[in-house]
Amino acid sequence: MIEVRGLKVDLGGFLLRDIDLHVEPGEYFIVLGPTGAGKTVLLEAIAGLYPVLAGTVSVNGRDVTHLKPEQRGIAIVYQDQVLFPHLSVEQNIAFGLKSIKRPGQQIQASVTRMAQVFGIVDLLGRDPTTLSGGEKQKVALARALVTEPAVLLLDEPLSALDPETKERMQQQLAEVHRCLRVTVIHVTHDFEEAIALGNRVAVINEGQIAQVGTPEDVLRRPNSEFVARFALSRNLFTGEATELGAGQAMVDIGGIQIMALTDARGQVHVSLRPEDVFISTEPFQSTARNSFAGTITELVDRGAVVNVTVTVPPDFICLVTRQAAAELDLRKGARVWITFKASAIHVF
Repeated sequence: MIEVRGLKVDLGGFLLRDIDLHVEPGEYFIVLGPTGAGKTVLLEAIAGLYPVLAGTVSVNGRDVTHLKPEQRGIAIVYQDQVLFPHLSVEQNIAFGLKSIKRPGQQIQASVTRMAQVFGIVDLLGRDPTTLSGGEKQKVALARALVTEPAVLLLDEPLSALDPETKERMQQQLAEVHRCLRVTVIHVTHDFEEAIALGNRVAVINEGQIAQVGTPEDVLRRPNSEFVARFALSRNLFTGEATELGAGQAMVDIGGIQIMALTDARGQVHVSLRPEDVFISTEPFQSTARNSFAGTITELVDRGAVVNVTVTVPPDFICLVTRQAAAELDLRKGARVWITFKASAIHVF
């Protein structure tokens, strides 16, 4: 378990401010944010690599705020792996155990077990410089976990990998976490990683925590415009909410009124995810309370999916599969209808 309370770190040009986090034992916790938000600084402050100006860091109930990094029971893995080139893979994995003077027989058994967990037994005799990016990452993770740390910190561990290797490593990280049940704090700017791996997510911006919740909470119920944009809600509006009763409101977003399930009144922000907007070439019969005619003004091919901008006005961005776009013959200037449920609207 990790407990961070009122943490403040001043690096001169950057300030980490009033960080409060509680990470449960065995949890896979994601710290998510844009470049320069303070993700790595937070990770390194927890690891003891930066002096703390205020606040505390506790690991399994023990205050480690002023302990040296090696006394905290924490291991950290960076995106560039930092393997020792003059040591074999086996010697790299064993390095931490030798540093704390574990018996040779125990070292051998622990290294073999960890190599089996990561499927790298056949690499133990190899030189690290001959390994692929994914293999290096597995060795770095095995080296960190072989000492059985209370907490594993991962600093963008997948960002340097190609898409196929990255997907495989995501699956392996999830499997290893299920097997070892180690507490993990994983820093990334990639929302897909957060969804694939995280039990919970903390979004950080400009040195402060913006929101903490499950990936689903953050994705569908952002608490601010920043979080909504970072989570790629795409459809963000400001408007005036008027009560309809029974937990419903009509929100005027400039030109049209949309129905939402909310108790909010007055000036509000509205977010709507593009995958929740259904597009059709003729009026669509459904129970959804929001349906509008519009014109396609832009199509952006994203490979497997297509982002379709429909101007009502205002502009709505819809996400459709490449196949659906072809079947509907969606093209710029076409007249279409968009439909979305009141429950798909998030008001904040």
